[in-house]
Amino acid sequence: MIVLKANQDKVLAALQSVAGIVERRHTLPILANVLIRKTGGQLQLTTSDLEIQIRTTAELGGDEGNFTTTIGARKLIDILRTMPADQTVSLESSASKLVLKGGKSRFTLQSLPAEDFPLVQEAANFGPVFSVPQKTLKDLLSQVSFAMAVHDIRYYLNGILFVAEGKQLSLVATDGHRLAFSSATLDVEVPRQEVILPRKTVLEMQRLLSDAEGAIEMQFANNQAKFSFGGMEFVTKLVEGKFPDYNRVIPKNHKNTVTLGRAPLLASLQRTAILTSEKFKGVRLNIEPGTLRIASNNAEQEEAQDELDIDYGGDAIEIGFNVTYLIDALSNMDQDMVKLDLADSNSSALLTIPENASFKYVVMPMRI
Repeated sequence: MIVLKANQDKVLAALQSVAGIVERRHTLPILANVLIRKTGGQLQLTTSDLEIQIRTTAELGGDEGNFTTTIGARKLIDILRTMPADQTVSLESSASKLVLKGGKSRFTLQSLPAEDFPLVQEAANFGPVFSVPQKTLKDLLSQVSFAMAVHDIRYYLNGILFVAEGKQLSLVATDGHRLAFSSATLDVEVPRQEVILPRKTVLEMQRLLSDAEGAIEMQFANNQAKFSFGGMEFVTKLVEGKFPDYNRVIPKNHKNTVTLGRAPLLASLQRTAILTSEKFKGVRLNIEPGTLRIASNNAEQEEAQDELDIDYGGDAIEIGFNVTYLIDALSNMDQDMVKLDLADSNSSALLTIPENASFKYVVMPMRI
């Protein structure tokens, strides 16, 4: 049976959309495979790592009929990548093997039985479906995902908190040193739901979401989340645990505020970051009426100093930060101006967008 017959670029795109979660080494060899299910003229591709499952449906030609099998996902992608984009490729089943043909090339690949493929058991009690434009969610994720923890012992920090309530969807990430908050308005009212999406899920979603028109539908259960968009279905386990109360972390009523250009501040920080010490990445900010001075030094006795003219009439403050934390936030914003609220040299700083309450970034100071 000819399982599929289509242009290389079409087949490769369908496979790459589901293969991001496939681990190269796994205790279960079949999890390195993609589950191929043919029903009539439709082809369904499914991958899983036991925590996340991604499924896409595509029209990729071939014979009509019903057929299921599994085949090594990475190997198939690696072979397809070496073929010309406009070449017609076909995948045929023959005994327990699959034969991939393209031009004068022919590859015989081993398959494993479809019934051995461990599908994720979907939760029975998903909450109500709500949707946002794909671009909105993609933007929200990029505004907070850099603040997620990596391999933190407090496992609930290795991900993003999703809070849907009323007509608002808020995303929060923190690694204990900084916190990013971003929110968007929903079209419909939803009951309060709070879930923590794992880090791997977040990174995969960022890879798959597009800026194109089209909505993403979301549903949350106690231990699972489900996303549907662009012909794809994405089911993931959630992180169990209690996320910190982010409202208590976000400072209120800081009396010193400076509004300045995002690009000049980012460029100045990137310059001074070059001479920070590898381990601490510390920079000093001196804020006084009319001037912001940024300075750094390192173990080799090298020093950097930079100055920006600012419109500021508050207290003189000297405060230290991990420069990476500031650069991360500014790099993931695209606004012209940013607002920095400060109390003193020992309190966390709040970075926001002027006249816009949908984004907040809190960063702890650092002793230098």
